[in-house]
Amino acid sequence: MFGFLDTLKIGAGIAAGLAIYRLYAVSIGYPSAARQARAGYVLMSEKTAAEARAAEMERQRDAAAGAGEEHRKRLEAAKAAEQAARDTLENEIRSYELELSQKNRTCAVTAADRDWLLRH
Repeated sequence: MFGFLDTLKIGAGIAAGLAIYRLYAVSIGYPSAARQARAGYVLMSEKTAAEARAAEMERQRDAAAGAGEEHRKRLEAAKAAEQAARDTLENEIRSYELELSQKNRTCAVTAADRDWLLRH
């Protein structure tokens, strides 16, 4: 039926076919393996994106909380400075009125004048 050379040719053809298929599988990749790799990549990329969104939201929340706290501190400091300025002005007015009363002079400062001084 087949001679020795024919068998050798068939064997060489099969070996060459397997070598070509192996080369294809290694260089191009198995289609099922590629699908599995892409499926895993999609899940991993979705997880990474969700973690990045969560981290960004947390960073924004922390930044907003820090800005709110800083604003509150500045507001308290401004109120304290304003109150100190009012107290200083009141003390200066009292000392001036006391100085005038000791010299038997009167101060014609009315409540409206005092309010105007406090506002300006």
